[in-house]
Amino acid sequence: MRLPGRLSAAIDVLTDVETRRRPVSEALKAWGLNNRFAGAGDRAAIGNLVYDALRRRQSHAALMGSDTPRALVLAVAVRDWSEDAQALNESFAADSHGPDVLSEEELARLKGSLPEETEDWVRADVPEWLAPSLERAFGPDWIAEGQAMAGRPSLDLRTNLLKSNRDRVMKSLARFEPVETAISPIGVTMPAGPRDARTPNVTTDEGYLKGWFEVQDQGSQIVAALAGARPGEQVLDLCAGAGGKTLALASAMMNKGQIFAYDSDRNRLAPIYDRLKRNGARNVQVRAPQPGALDDLLGKMDRVVIDAPCTGTGTWRRRPDTKWKLTPELLAQRVAEQAAILQEGQRYLKPGGTLVYITCSILPEENDDQVAAFRAAQAGFEVVPATALWRETFGSGAPAGVVTAGGGIALTPHLTGTDGFYFCALRRVG
Repeated sequence: MRLPGRLSAAIDVLTDVETRRRPVSEALKAWGLNNRFAGAGDRAAIGNLVYDALRRRQSHAALMGSDTPRALVLAVAVRDWSEDAQALNESFAADSHGPDVLSEEELARLKGSLPEETEDWVRADVPEWLAPSLERAFGPDWIAEGQAMAGRPSLDLRTNLLKSNRDRVMKSLARFEPVETAISPIGVTMPAGPRDARTPNVTTDEGYLKGWFEVQDQGSQIVAALAGARPGEQVLDLCAGAGGKTLALASAMMNKGQIFAYDSDRNRLAPIYDRLKRNGARNVQVRAPQPGALDDLLGKMDRVVIDAPCTGTGTWRRRPDTKWKLTPELLAQRVAEQAAILQEGQRYLKPGGTLVYITCSILPEENDDQVAAFRAAQAGFEVVPATALWRETFGSGAPAGVVTAGGGIALTPHLTGTDGFYFCALRRVG
């Protein structure tokens, strides 16, 4: 397929997403099944167009004066893919599979730029109602934070030290030109390419099948390392999900001690069994959700890790459609869930134990505010100093701006080149 045909297909997919209210991944899969003539390169390019349109939906719509699928995809072609508007229009006229030729207004808008009076939240490509929260979290840098969150993510991998090392992983994936991650000492990354670049399929690699590495964003690797799990400890991973951080903890503990992996949702927990086997993680005991499943752990844990349910605002680069679906009601629901699970988690700590609170959110309501509310409601916890913890974990000073006003750690694409994550360690005292 030539570019006009790919643009037309992207418009169709976005139209399907809007009219049928289904996830982007499902709409792209359906398009591929209905258009089997399209090759892997075509499908990757169409997916990139769709996701790029959603990542910068606000500013694309502002430029075009419309947020229709056609307007958004045309804006991507010119603003993000650096196509010349006039040349693009000529290609439409010559290709029967492409979109209709540009109107005079469309051509003028594509050749223009955002007006000076454009609202800050539009420049940041975030929902208007979230602007105050982001400004509170990041101060004058909040627009730059939003713009960075509208970029493409890298593909990051975490070396499984139970079976391999980073050099071996990089040699195994040499054909993809991997590089070492900037912060995680065991991470490997493949930066996102421009335009129609394809993301490497590393899960078919021999090293992955042997358990040498896991796909895991560097930000997730960083917060798992900061959790500080040590060989011989008793650790409860209270929101284990599919087991990404459980596996990282097992690797850090070198299979010594015990990790209890639990999640209240049996379906989320299901993939963990195969992953544990492939990774060679033998110190993990999975606790399925049922009444009294964790009663024998009360007051006995050295460390309780809570990777809390959250809005997922830190993953907007990967799931940009969720950016525009988030509502104040959903945020309030997540905040309530987090407060409840923090109260639940502290029950399992022994004196001197550490409660680790993690979210993949960039909103203060779910991060510093949540920690402050917990400490106000639950006496006997102190925040572990973030600066010292970072230096102890990584052997160097924390990047500028990552330590929050409340003493936590915020990771973002703008600050650390990662997905958005929040981390805070709370030690039980007294």
